[in-house]
Amino acid sequence: MFLWFVGTALISMWFTFRDPAIDHRLVVLGALMPDGLDMLLGTTNFMHTLAAPILLLLVLMLSTIGRRQLRRHVLAVPIGVFWHSVFDGAWMNTSLFWWPLTSAANSDVNVLLAEREVLVVVGMEIVGAFLLMWSWHLMGMTDASRRRLFLRSGRLDRSFIASKTKGL
Repeated sequence: MFLWFVGTALISMWFTFRDPAIDHRLVVLGALMPDGLDMLLGTTNFMHTLAAPILLLLVLMLSTIGRRQLRRHVLAVPIGVFWHSVFDGAWMNTSLFWWPLTSAANSDVNVLLAEREVLVVVGMEIVGAFLLMWSWHLMGMTDASRRRLFLRSGRLDRSFIASKTKGL
């Protein structure tokens, strides 16, 4: 699934953080990372545990000590991995999600995506496409200059965000 994770990550960022400075491209990268790495490794285990985004966050925090700008930039990746965990339903498989407190990451336990019917996956992709269109509108991507800013830096136009948050 591609559109599902991209759409849910962008909409979630809009409604929770609405931070124009965060690199939304890295949030999307993080949201796609668990399935991408699992496909490369041939497993559906470690990247779908709670330990994976926490470990990634810890490594990034420790490796960016004294480099505030870089830290602020790369923190978007573990945020995306957390969004993936939420919208993949990995938390519903408690024995896998809570590894290493359980032994599931070393077993043949699969996350729900591997067990979903094709029509369910297609439906989720369609919903993801609608979420992308909605986020396109919410984030002001109909304007060419805002699109260029987003593609170049992953950021949203501050003035557009400010106009959308008045009265909140």
